[in-house]
Amino acid sequence: MKKYSLIFFLIMFLIGTDTFLISPLLPTLTALYDIPANISGWMVSAYALGYALFALISGPISDGKDRKKVMLHGFVAFAISTFLCGFATNFTLMITFRFLADVSASFVTPQVWASIPVVSPKEKIVKTMGYASAGLAVSQLVGVPIGSYLAAVSWRMPFFVISVASLLVGLVVYLLLPSLNLESQKAENTSFVHIYGQILKNKKALSYLIAYFIFQIGNFCVMTFIGSWFTRDFSLGLSSVGTAMIAIGTGNLIGTLFGNKLISRWGIPKSLFMGLITLMFLYLILPFSNSFLLAEIGLTIVFLVNGFIFPLFMTTLQSTTTTARSTVSSLSNAAMYAGTTVGGIVGGILFTKFSGFYGIAYFTVITYLIVLGIYIMSGIFKKVSIASGGKDNE
Repeated sequence: MKKYSLIFFLIMFLIGTDTFLISPLLPTLTALYDIPANISGWMVSAYALGYALFALISGPISDGKDRKKVMLHGFVAFAISTFLCGFATNFTLMITFRFLADVSASFVTPQVWASIPVVSPKEKIVKTMGYASAGLAVSQLVGVPIGSYLAAVSWRMPFFVISVASLLVGLVVYLLLPSLNLESQKAENTSFVHIYGQILKNKKALSYLIAYFIFQIGNFCVMTFIGSWFTRDFSLGLSSVGTAMIAIGTGNLIGTLFGNKLISRWGIPKSLFMGLITLMFLYLILPFSNSFLLAEIGLTIVFLVNGFIFPLFMTTLQSTTTTARSTVSSLSNAAMYAGTTVGGIVGGILFTKFSGFYGIAYFTVITYLIVLGIYIMSGIFKKVSIASGGKDNE
């Protein structure tokens, strides 16, 4: 049981690390490719766009097939695409290889979530899900800073190391993970078109997905340009940016691990409301940081709250259906990466047009105000709570 938890943790850690890898490299690659800063965000957006587009079809394509084989094929393609990024000698090649890497990743991560209920005893499913989720959180804490340190040797090195590590983890998957081709899964998954139709008719599910998409636009607008802000305004080098990201990632991990205690006390509606209000307040004052220390402290608190609020989005999304939860998960992944795409593009423009972090921070406040408005209109704050099992108190 523990070996499966470790496998899923490592897979999500590598995918998560590769997702955020470009952020600390943006200043270096922008200079290397001699491109304007306002289009540098496309190196993040191209990666996210690949996932956003193919997350919608990777699940249905995998239905009726051995999920282990799909995972392995996707992982090998991911390793090759990431390896090729290290040979991207111009902006166009980097955009292309990053796009292909995330297309490959979109065939890996859905298999993780779908495989956990198959290989885990019923009473261990939630715990195993937690290990996989922790892989993403730890990737921000450890993976991205390690990428920054490797990039101090050569900007190519992070891509090569992740590629080799992915092949090694793929070998572990091949040797230790059982076949995941169940006849019952074939029968259950043949009507995916009908399931998508049901989701599109579900107004609450659509409104929550739109809210999640808008939230991620603001979130990744900030995350993508933290390294650029630290480099431009505080003269930090790559290694220093990596060190700074450790503290920020620690905040996110603490929020993820310990936020449940506060959520249990407040309930989901109040926790969601307080989380959004707190984030907007923090982003209003963040641009006034006149030293690196203040900026670092502010962002660490921001991402602590982010770690606290993330499961609230997923819980409210899952509460909108009891028959298509995996489909909702796929759509939420697509919404996140679509938000990453837009956030990277908009962030590049705002970072160029405005001094400091004012443009990005205040744009993010606007996106969170819209998110709050969507949830208010949904009526969620009129409810006492949403049970952890996914029931709505209508």
